[in-house]
Amino acid sequence: MFLLNLFSQPFYAIVAIIGLLIAITIHEFAHAWMANRLGDPTAKNMGRLTLNPLKHLDPIGTLFLLVAGFGWGRPVPYNPSNLKSDSDEVKVAFAGVTANFLLALVLGIPLRIATAMHVPIDNYLWLQAIELIVEMNLVLIAFNIIPIPPLDGSKVIFPFISTNARLSYERIGPILLFTLIILGSFSGMPILVRIMEPIIRVLSFVVKGTYTAIF
Repeated sequence: MFLLNLFSQPFYAIVAIIGLLIAITIHEFAHAWMANRLGDPTAKNMGRLTLNPLKHLDPIGTLFLLVAGFGWGRPVPYNPSNLKSDSDEVKVAFAGVTANFLLALVLGIPLRIATAMHVPIDNYLWLQAIELIVEMNLVLIAFNIIPIPPLDGSKVIFPFISTNARLSYERIGPILLFTLIILGSFSGMPILVRIMEPIIRVLSFVVKGTYTAIF
């Protein structure tokens, strides 16, 4: 399935919206849950420790996911000073993609069974719906582990650089990210897609047992 062409068919459009809500909600909820578990109640106190998708959607991030094929939810706030170590910050950051991966893994079970039994997924709408929701989660994972602020992957770099370098990178990160997105969407230079696609293929094989070219 190609995420960029979803809205040419009403069925896929509806499933894509549902998949988007599920993927982003699970992702951001996991951030809030992990932060609270590690001693930082900031997200909980702001009402973000919830499975209500309206609390987690970011208008721009949602738009980019629907138009460009990848995007993000509204970042969950947390206070690093409430955490015990840099590793706790990494745990909070990667709780989101871990939740997406576990969800994709569970939803991928019927897809694996269908593949093992040589049942064409395209012959059954419910299997196509599950596959699309799985793919939405894999896209969110691949995008968020890119090490550019404010994405989750950037948290892996922070423990190894100085405070000043971190602050500078956090300032220029969003500009760099938007520049790469715009270049990929309008200039025919899909740098982020080239980074994400092999990650998605590997994750797809782990989750579904088959390689999938999403973009």
